[in-house]
Amino acid sequence: MLNVIILAAGKGTRMHSDIPKVLHALAGKPMLQHVMDTALQLDASNFCVVYGHGGEAVPQAMGQYQANFVLQEPQLGTGHAVQQAAPKLQDGTMSLVLYGDVPLIQPATLKKLLQHRDHLNLLTLHMDNPTGYGRIIRDAQQNVTSIVEEKDASAEQKSVREVNTGILSAPTHLLKKWLANLKNNNAQGEYYLTDIVAMAVSEGIKVSTSQPDHGWEVMGVNSKVQLAELERIWQGEQALRIMQQGVTLADPARIDIRGKLVCGRDVEIDVGCIFDGEVHLGNRVKVGAYSVIKSSKIEAGTHIAPFSHIESSEVGSDNRIGPFSRLRPGAKLHAEVHIGNFVEVKNSEIAAGSKANHLSYVGDSSVGSKVNIGAGTITANYDGVNKHRTEIGDGASIGSNCVLVAPVTIGKEATIGAGSVITVQAPAGELTVARNKPVTIPGWKRPVKQHK
Repeated sequence: MLNVIILAAGKGTRMHSDIPKVLHALAGKPMLQHVMDTALQLDASNFCVVYGHGGEAVPQAMGQYQANFVLQEPQLGTGHAVQQAAPKLQDGTMSLVLYGDVPLIQPATLKKLLQHRDHLNLLTLHMDNPTGYGRIIRDAQQNVTSIVEEKDASAEQKSVREVNTGILSAPTHLLKKWLANLKNNNAQGEYYLTDIVAMAVSEGIKVSTSQPDHGWEVMGVNSKVQLAELERIWQGEQALRIMQQGVTLADPARIDIRGKLVCGRDVEIDVGCIFDGEVHLGNRVKVGAYSVIKSSKIEAGTHIAPFSHIESSEVGSDNRIGPFSRLRPGAKLHAEVHIGNFVEVKNSEIAAGSKANHLSYVGDSSVGSKVNIGAGTITANYDGVNKHRTEIGDGASIGSNCVLVAPVTIGKEATIGAGSVITVQAPAGELTVARNKPVTIPGWKRPVKQHK
């Protein structure tokens, strides 16, 4: 069992935003959510989020988690923040302190920190430039004796390069006792969580340290500049991961993965692509430049041309999509389907071998196999109140510039003449043409703009 305390009360003045700092997004989701998702991988039994600035925005944004949300008002330091959480902590367990603005801490690092169940465990980092960080002070035997904040440190202490990241774990009963004894007799008049180190030493409790596998894991965010820097670091790590698995990236510096990207063999991704949510790319999939794919599955051999948008869709094998295509939620394409430039598909199933290559809209439709949909054709699926479906049989050919007014059925092997407006069933195997006779209205005048 494990208590996880996440400190998320900071205002984030340097963010210059009305949004609470921890709710600013990194890789497509709030920083706080990154921390909570990581903690879930530790089998935590109890979450406690300490929030402050931004009112109820933080609890509301994290409503999908079973957590205790505790208000810290006023904000009197990290020790004071953890004091607010103390009544919610389960006894007989370990407690882990994390930070909502340190979003990229990794589970493997935290598992190392939690190895010693009866120690006070500190996550520390050796830095070339430790300015601004609390220093880890050790005795001649290299035992940790205290942490000194920079604003309270002597010149000698400021020369120490091992710094405190703020992340720590301790037996809950000891943590509660130490929290109750914190004092604010320091330059800032705040209750420092770091003062518990000296208390542990005085009681003979072992203070252990471990280090993160990567320095970026403990980088905090206090400004939009730092947020952007951390975004690029994380995207670089994501790019490295998929390249090590065999993915070819045209430029590893120009890809954004905002969720989970799973790739098969021989996948190729051009520049500027964004992957959001959970995306699966099958073997030999090629994704053209500046495409956006969200929460979708793309089967083997499909080529997606540049500037295509795909969301919550299933794309079969050996499809040709784009350029400038849009697949909206509910699109399901079978094998060898072609969706061309400026074609939009929404909540529709298109069977194998069918094509809509130019300037068409297919919405709320079931399209059979080997159907050809001509340029400029649309399914008029909305009557102003309700949506209706269009059924197009196998082998049908729909001419250019047609409107299929749903609910309507186009039979198998039917042919629809160009420019037709189809409002009734088109028989299988027949040519159906529905055009009004041209009418000229003598003397008609075009409306003129009225000046106010």
